[in-house]
Amino acid sequence: MAEQELKLHVPKEARAGVEKDLLRGRVTRVHLQAFYFDTPKRDLVRARIALRLRREGEQWVQTLKMPGENSLSRIEINHDRPTPDLDLSVYATEPFAAVLAKHAETLSICYETDVQRIFRQTRTELGVLEIAFDTGLLRAGALELPISEVEFELKRGALAAVFALGKKWQQAHGLILDVRSKSERGDRLASLNAELRTIDEQTAERQEPSRRSAIAQFWGARTAENITLHPKIQAHSALAAVSAECLDQIIRNTAILAEVDTAGIYQASGAEHVHQLRVGIRRLRSAWSFFNGIAALPSEQLRTDIKMHFSKLGGTRDDDVLKETLLPVLSAAGQPPLILDDGLAPPDTENVALSRSFQTWLLDMLAWTVLPAAPLAPPLPNPAPVGVAPAEVEASTEAALAFNTDLKTVAGTHIQAPLALKDALIKKLKKWHRRLLQDGLLFDQLDIEPRHALRKLGKKLRYALQFTESLLPTARLKAYRKQLATVQDILGEMNDLAVARDRFILLRDTQPSAWFACGWITSRLDALTQDACAAFKQLSRTETFWR
Repeated sequence: MAEQELKLHVPKEARAGVEKDLLRGRVTRVHLQAFYFDTPKRDLVRARIALRLRREGEQWVQTLKMPGENSLSRIEINHDRPTPDLDLSVYATEPFAAVLAKHAETLSICYETDVQRIFRQTRTELGVLEIAFDTGLLRAGALELPISEVEFELKRGALAAVFALGKKWQQAHGLILDVRSKSERGDRLASLNAELRTIDEQTAERQEPSRRSAIAQFWGARTAENITLHPKIQAHSALAAVSAECLDQIIRNTAILAEVDTAGIYQASGAEHVHQLRVGIRRLRSAWSFFNGIAALPSEQLRTDIKMHFSKLGGTRDDDVLKETLLPVLSAAGQPPLILDDGLAPPDTENVALSRSFQTWLLDMLAWTVLPAAPLAPPLPNPAPVGVAPAEVEASTEAALAFNTDLKTVAGTHIQAPLALKDALIKKLKKWHRRLLQDGLLFDQLDIEPRHALRKLGKKLRYALQFTESLLPTARLKAYRKQLATVQDILGEMNDLAVARDRFILLRDTQPSAWFACGWITSRLDALTQDACAAFKQLSRTETFWR
């Protein structure tokens, strides 16, 4: 059967409020102890299978899960078991039976969960849902992660019900969107546990740095990933798929910045998470620009609100580049001592990740990517606080009617006449390519603002190529993409230097040594200008993939 649910992390300070609202109806409490199985080489994970045995009160249940049609959906197959032993014969007629049979002899427990669950069903205007609040631990060997999450599972009705109710609870309690399942978190924790056991066999002097590196990598920032579009995919489905990948990058970095797993225990987040969060937002906005006129975009409000959140993420990367990249180069060039502290407060990126408004935007955008009418969907209506609704009717009729009505409206975008998606996308790529070269071949004659706009256009073109790579001839794309990357690297360095020079200019009156930095950067920018001119000329001579 298909399982559709939305999961939100419950911060420690919100747990009492969540439990109080859950107790507005008749609840069931149950102790859940689950054991997840795989091979030492993670063969089931590679086959996208999660297999567990779970004790639900006094009953053992064997469950197999696989991904569904979207990030909220799972294929779930349950079988009651008299004892805590696997019985793979129940899958004999399933398409994945051969995978399980092949690895049956090497399956063992890799990680486990120990959870106290409080749950009840509730009826809304859009459907019937089960609300479950889980608290406990996820354990792999000596390693543990906390579990504190509320799940909204659709039992009957429209998937929009999950978002309408989840959004109310998110706004009321400050909940955090987390797209990782327990099995995903457990698998990664088990891998880390195995890696740390191997490290413990090293010599004493190598153990500590190796452990720090492994743990840091475990909490590493989520970077952009490849997107594969089916050649016959429709435009709105293609945009939804691209948006979903960009949004996943945003959500996962946000969760680490919000300290979903690490609050009060370990400082996992850093400048790279902020940077990758910003990259995810830029990619998403580039996708909207790329598909504009080809597919219906999200509502204007969704596209406008993200600009505000993006601006609040601040210049963390600027400081990182300045301190870790530029200052060592300046020092090697003879830079006199310089104090960088200019009294500017660092951006409060953690508060952005935790803010109700940003988390609401994430939910609205996730809804846009997965709901059946996603290409036409506006943001979900702002619901009343959880406490004002009757115990068994959690979404108001007015909100439900408004949401259903809004689904019929199209965001303010112009849709062109039908055209094969690949042809339409290549047409847009050619247009951006021409615009890039039009100004790029005159780069040394451009002022600061046109150069800045050209850099952003180059970045958009590079992202667009990533989105459409699966539809384009790989061999011919390789040389073009490489030269475009060269252009972008030069423009990116120039932008970093320009930002740093502005910072040093502010220091010149109090620290004369800042004059050296300003002069060095100016000289370097002059050299890069010539490099950029040469790179644009080379790009104009590079064979394009559409010829």
